[in-house]
Amino acid sequence: MPVSNPEAPNASGLSANETKNLKERSPEPHEEKILQGIKELYTSKPTERTYEIYAPNAVFHDPIGIAEGIKSIRAQFNGLAKLFPRADIPKFRLLENPPSVPKTTILVDQDVSYFRDPNASSPTKTVNSLLTLETNDQHQIVKHTEEWNHHRETTGEDGFLGMLNENRKKFTANFTGMFISQEPPAQKKD
Repeated sequence: MPVSNPEAPNASGLSANETKNLKERSPEPHEEKILQGIKELYTSKPTERTYEIYAPNAVFHDPIGIAEGIKSIRAQFNGLAKLFPRADIPKFRLLENPPSVPKTTILVDQDVSYFRDPNASSPTKTVNSLLTLETNDQHQIVKHTEEWNHHRETTGEDGFLGMLNENRKKFTANFTGMFISQEPPAQKKD
């Protein structure tokens, strides 16, 4: 199970309390495609075009896995759609960047309700997370970090146990990639 350190800064460089209290803002025109893609990913509706928001060598890091490269990222989100065929986003807030966070970083506070049964009246689980999306000059994501409840999970810099946790996450992402199709679920013909 991932270990969080409530005192440690999250991927934005801020504490969980600081990011939870950031004000909401409107998206810049170049951010709209990225935000639409993120919503498609987290609602279990990715298409081929959705993955164009990522640079080829992008990294996705969440409390469960570390996916390196677009092929591995595709496997993670295509796998999520298999596990939870329905997901709703009841809260999606684009956050203002404080001066310490580069303008090329997009911060999103979101709640996602996951449904194992797409016809269920209540979700299996609802998760709050901070998304820290680092982008390049082509307005593609190069690093996508998801932190549940805005808390940083252990990393390789956190000693031996942190290193073990990071290696477990990489293994999990690689293992998932071995069994999940690269074809987005939204494009499959039943």
